[in-house]
Amino acid sequence: MSPNSSLDIATLAGGCFWCIEAVFQEVDGVEGVIPGYTGGASLNPTYEQVSNGMSVHAEAVQVTFDPARISYREILQVFFSVHDPTTLNRQAADVGTQYRSAIFYHSDKQRIISEEVMKELNEARLWERLIVTQIAPIGKFYPAEDYHRNYFKKHPEQAYCQAMISPKINKLRKQWAKHLKR
Repeated sequence: MSPNSSLDIATLAGGCFWCIEAVFQEVDGVEGVIPGYTGGASLNPTYEQVSNGMSVHAEAVQVTFDPARISYREILQVFFSVHDPTTLNRQAADVGTQYRSAIFYHSDKQRIISEEVMKELNEARLWERLIVTQIAPIGKFYPAEDYHRNYFKKHPEQAYCQAMISPKINKLRKQWAKHLKR
């Protein structure tokens, strides 16, 4: 990070937070990724409360990044390329509002960029269906329990990691090679 730059935060939900965390941990300019919960009403939700869908929170990640090295627009482009933003409340076998595709913006500038990127992607017709990603202001973000952090790094051999996360990492490495940490 350059000495005069300041960090920014993007909060994104795209299915299981283990997947999105693992992807952004490889992206150059990303200084940190924290899995957690946001977008719901209950205070201090637990994984059990979120995973049963009753809290209405989404599994999300907070991505801390250096905008001098990667822009918010590029963060969103990576995000949209590694999950299906056209399925409502679902990513593969993970079903429920907790797995929705969502962007929780931290500023009006982020909201505008999010809307622009979604419009551009819809116009490009990259998917057969339109994007259903929710764009909402960030509320309270609750970091997930410690055992969720760095899940893929700690458990790469686990069946879910092999079936769901490894393909996303491989896609990232092919599609975004110039944006990866060296």
